[in-house]
Amino acid sequence: MGREVRTTCAYCGVGCGIRALVGGERTVTIRGDADHPANLGRLCSKGTHLGETVGLEGRLLHPMIGELQASWDEALDLVAQRMSACIAEHGPQSVAFYVSGQLLTEDYYVANKLMKGFIGSGNIDTNSRLCMASAVAAHNRAFGEDVVPCTYEDLDVADLILLVGSNTAWCHPVIWQRIEAARAKRGTRLVVIDPRRTETAEQADLHVQLAPDGDVALFNALLAEMRDRGLLDRQFLQARCDVPDDLLAELDAHAHGIDPGAFAALADLIAARPRMVTLFSQGANQSRSGTDKGNAIINLHLATGRINRAGAGPFSITGQPNAMGGREVGGLANTLACHLGFSPEERAQVADFWDAPNLCTGPGLKAVDLFRAVHSGQVRFLWVMATNPAVSMPDAGFVREALARCETLVVSDVIADTDTARLAHVRLPALAWGEKDGTVTNSERRISRQRALFSPPGEARADWAILCDVAARMGWGEAFQFASAAKIFREYAAMTALSRRHGKALDLTSLAQLSDADYADLEPFQWGGSKPLAARFSHADGKARIVPIAAPAVTPSNAGFALRLNTGRYRDQWHTMTRTGLSATLSQHRPEALLEIHPGDAARHGLVDGALARVGTAAGSAVFRVAICAGQRPGDLFVPMHWTDVMAGEARANRLALSEVDPVSGQPAFKDTPANVAPVRPKWRAFLICRVAPDLPDLTYWSRSRVEGGWLCELAGDEDLEPEAILPAGLRLEAADLVRGMRRIAVLDPEGRLEAALYITRTGELPRRDWAAQQLTRAEASGPELLAGRPAFPALDRGPITCVCLGVGANEITAAACAGAVTIDAIGATTKAGTNCGSCRPAIAKLLEAALAINLEAAE
Repeated sequence: MGREVRTTCAYCGVGCGIRALVGGERTVTIRGDADHPANLGRLCSKGTHLGETVGLEGRLLHPMIGELQASWDEALDLVAQRMSACIAEHGPQSVAFYVSGQLLTEDYYVANKLMKGFIGSGNIDTNSRLCMASAVAAHNRAFGEDVVPCTYEDLDVADLILLVGSNTAWCHPVIWQRIEAARAKRGTRLVVIDPRRTETAEQADLHVQLAPDGDVALFNALLAEMRDRGLLDRQFLQARCDVPDDLLAELDAHAHGIDPGAFAALADLIAARPRMVTLFSQGANQSRSGTDKGNAIINLHLATGRINRAGAGPFSITGQPNAMGGREVGGLANTLACHLGFSPEERAQVADFWDAPNLCTGPGLKAVDLFRAVHSGQVRFLWVMATNPAVSMPDAGFVREALARCETLVVSDVIADTDTARLAHVRLPALAWGEKDGTVTNSERRISRQRALFSPPGEARADWAILCDVAARMGWGEAFQFASAAKIFREYAAMTALSRRHGKALDLTSLAQLSDADYADLEPFQWGGSKPLAARFSHADGKARIVPIAAPAVTPSNAGFALRLNTGRYRDQWHTMTRTGLSATLSQHRPEALLEIHPGDAARHGLVDGALARVGTAAGSAVFRVAICAGQRPGDLFVPMHWTDVMAGEARANRLALSEVDPVSGQPAFKDTPANVAPVRPKWRAFLICRVAPDLPDLTYWSRSRVEGGWLCELAGDEDLEPEAILPAGLRLEAADLVRGMRRIAVLDPEGRLEAALYITRTGELPRRDWAAQQLTRAEASGPELLAGRPAFPALDRGPITCVCLGVGANEITAAACAGAVTIDAIGATTKAGTNCGSCRPAIAKLLEAALAINLEAAE
């Protein structure tokens, strides 16, 4: 029967509950937990297929010093010695930790305590700096504390939902299902404010396609428009808000920067529907004016009294599973701990609570500045935990230089070979999802348990335990005598008494005496309740602040970089793909990184759909596959953030992003980088299917993705390819056409099974990848079929996979529509597409619309 474990998903900040049925060794069946308030049993495609990513392929299972396996004692002795020596010679500011929203709250707590309390430096920052720091800063400015004043239940009862810079259907599919349900049940209206016409925007009642970084001007104008219509809540403003003199009077309702008709339609919707939730995410945060965007949104809600009531409020939705937990304990460099700052009184209280004689004196370096300090030699010892900054940081080429220069780079990770780990002096094997035990906090402040499904593999250990052992070696063992995650949680909960003492909403003191048994059985709960700021805001006077915000100046176009580059997520991939990249199912939707470009821009720059193009910025360049998209805003480009040197020879988006940051939050501006584009015309193109991924030579372009039974590699180059360098040993079958520059080679094992097949062409078309990849799963391969690149008898072409969860192709959906399934629900009933996570429902809607249009034309 197996053993069922209730745990929490490893991915986004929705914080979905999971019921995991553990079977044999490293096997698990995943389903949603109907009793978890965050998802009520729903899961997205990534969560649904977590069972495909729990194997040990590529795992780091033993400590490594350089390329040599070491014992834990050897590795931790070296880490402690190097760090202690660095502090002794260069001071505590010469060391730093760079941590991650993939850590559990207990890991975060210990790391923050060690760095700020005992090493005596503020230099611990997190990759949440890259996604949530501007929302944090906006909350602090407006409310006096980093508090999200909404819950998911507000979406259920809202009459109007604004999505700002969020492709919710792809990035938070379970929230998208909730929005769809509200629209169906209540007639809730949906507005998407985004430069891109995403799958989410296509399903909205209104899509406001503003220019990059046009959000502040728009929300300032909306606030002025509500003022002119007499819709400000004067009573709430007087009683609950601090408003600078004449601020509201000086705003201009005409300076919105968008189409006047769209502005009027948006203003009418807002005026008529006070129960309004504004969900904002990375499109707002990842900007040179991200904090101001957050405050412009919050200003509108405060001034109209649309906060602290059901169905209303500004709702920052997080991108990582524990970005919120890290913020709570102090994982950002500019906070001390538990929502406390660095005032003398706060510092004294924290030092007393921790019994920390060497507490840091002030904030540390934020992520971009931290890596600049590594590059300059100011920071000489860096410990990276559960993240991959060589890929994820902006201006990633500079960051790699910094990491390569670092005197001591320690990496704690799950995977042995990441772009960052390749530069490490010491690698420490950490526990992965399914092995960890602790807590995470989701976007609505709900704390849930992550529980272990499997025993630790190899010598992998919990991040908090690794940190405690290093602390003991540095002489601070008494302060880090944590025998369990439960004991850490109790200390953290007790510490929130300091937050409460300073008028903060964060208060977990009721759990400070939680027993180990009760911690093991802890049910999901929401700190602060549904409306944590209803009685008072966290500023000393209890009032919120209306923050004066000026729209940023329009960035002039540069003759060399006339386009604007935006980056973001794909539906079925996660961060740098160290987990999702192992799933054949999740790799079907977007097996390569695509450059999305408007047809007019493509024509002007000589780009062809499906060909290759090089995107260049002042930071660097990268090559992508071209996808011409009518929904892309003219002048704007979009590329995904996920690909790494492990998964591709090019296509690294953060080679391109500049290291410009928001001046308040320090969050990088990933969404608006001046760029150019040019076609890449290689002499030959190819693809390779293989059981074992080969080491590929330096090519003009290569990218690999997981398929059932092996790998699919896309290749292109100018120098002649030597097949022997990338093909395994075995029986070779070969066909060639010198006129077309075509060459095909299949390699079989002694039992006649396919080991690899390589298809090369200079001028012709390549065979269907999906059919070729399927041959890896056959008990015996057909040589003639492999060399022909097609089956002897034509097989059904399902088309590109649209519904990853249930494996339904675009052609199957179109066929169902032509046969009479004229709604999304009817398509689901016929094909099952869209009936699991729902993230493909916008794509189904597009296919349905096209099919119905064809049917209508045929009828006429």
